[in-house]
This record gives sequence, structure tokens and C-alpha cells, in this order.
Amino acid sequence: MTRVIETGTEDLLAQVDDNVGVLTFNRPQRRNALSDAMYGGFDQALTAMRADDDVRVLLITGAGGAFCAGGDVKGMHDSHQSGVPRAGRPAEPDAAVARLRGHQARVSLALNEFPRPVVAALPGPAAGAGLSIALAADIRLAAERAILVTAFSTVGASGDFGGSWFLTQLVGPAKAKELYFTSPRLSAHDALELGIVNRVLPDERFEQAALDWCHELARRAPIAVALMKENIRRATTCDLSTALDAEATAMISSMSTADHREAAAAFVEKRKPVFRGE
Repeated sequence: MTRVIETGTEDLLAQVDDNVGVLTFNRPQRRNALSDAMYGGFDQALTAMRADDDVRVLLITGAGGAFCAGGDVKGMHDSHQSGVPRAGRPAEPDAAVARLRGHQARVSLALNEFPRPVVAALPGPAAGAGLSIALAADIRLAAERAILVTAFSTVGASGDFGGSWFLTQLVGPAKAKELYFTSPRLSAHDALELGIVNRVLPDERFEQAALDWCHELARRAPIAVALMKENIRRATTCDLSTALDAEATAMISSMSTADHREAAAAFVEKRKPVFRGE
């Protein structure tokens, strides 16, 4: 069963497909470049999906064969040529910084802190801030035709939406610097070899294959998976002693669930468990 989630904009579509929430960048004429309307759409959709117990996995993807081209460079150029800030955008640096920080919190930080797994499915190019947003996900699936590029150095910008932080966690500081400074075009298989994407799937039926992968993940014990995400997210910022203490609390919590009892019964009865998130 599929139901629509309101985002307040056609630039970002949202729906729930059984236990998978799906967010879709929807500006295919601009290769899904970010728009001001998208940020409010993320806030609205993610708030609804956080509160929806049916959503066990969140999938973010793009329409029209691209994931997201990042910032709208054409719009930036037009603004520079005219000398007039784009509508709704402050001219003062402090106000512009505060505005960007708000957008980043509504998108990258919100995805990173989403309480259930977030999967980015890249049907094609992911560039600049679009790549940063993909990196904010827990898992990345890429079509064979996908291209990943940091892009910022080619447009004289330093980078945003957390890409430098997420990429450093994945590949280490030296490689992250290389990818940011030189901005090479990475194929899906290049990105797989570097550990930036988790799986490369065939171009044919990519969208359905990515959704099927998420449905399979959604069949796992959702409480335990959510606690795993929190454990691993914490590991990037805490010491071992803190991690062990938190793991102990999470382990006892997960083993007190009906899902754990169902898994134990299914093991004994040699059948697949059916997890209800209880």
C-alpha cells in the first residue's frame, strides 16, 4: 500500500510504500538541483515520517535519471550577473550564513539523526551538495551509470551540507582532501572501491531494485536496527568506554522486546521471524 506525504512543494515528493518512506528530488529539468522550496519540504516530510511507526526505512532518490546536482549554479550565475540576490536570500553575510545553517540542519543533520536507516539511491549523477546529502544517508546504492563528484572546487566554493565531514568519516582525511581539491568524476564502481557507496546495481530497473533492497531491510527487527544506527553514529564522536556503556544499555533494551522473543522462537522453529517493532 502506498500513501502520499504532503511536502508543500512539487520539488520534493514524499510517500510511504508499506514500511519504506520515499523522498524524491523532483526537478528533473535542472537535474534535481536544490531549490528553496525543497528545504521546507524536507522539514515537513521528515517530521511526519519520524512520527510514523510504519516507516522503518527511509529511501531518498531523484527523478528523471539524476540524484541531485546540488546548488542551482545557473541561478547563482543569474544572481551574480544582475547583482540582485535571489528572492528570499539575504545580501548580508551573517544573515546568509544563518540561512544556510538552517537549511543544512533541515536536510543533512536531520537525515543523519533520523531514528531509522536512511538509504540514498543514486540513479545517476550526484554532485556538490547533492553528493553531500547522499553522504548524510547511512547506506548508498548506485546505478552503474551514476557519477559522483564533489564539484565545489570547480565552481569556486568550499562545500556545504556536511560533505567534508561525512566523506572524511568514509575515506579518511587525505583522500577526502584529494576528492575535494581536485573534484574527479567518480564512476559508481570507483565509489564502491573507495567505500563511498555500498552497492552498485544494474541500470535496468534500478529504482525497483533499490526499493526492493529497502523493503528487505525493513523486514529486519526495527527496534534493534534503530539502536544499531545510534550505536554506530555515536562511535564517530565518543571513546570506547562510553560506547561500551551505551551498547550494554541498548543490548538489554533490544533483548527485552517482543521482536527478540519472536526471533528466538523462529530460530528454534526453523522459520523466518516476523518482526512487528514491539
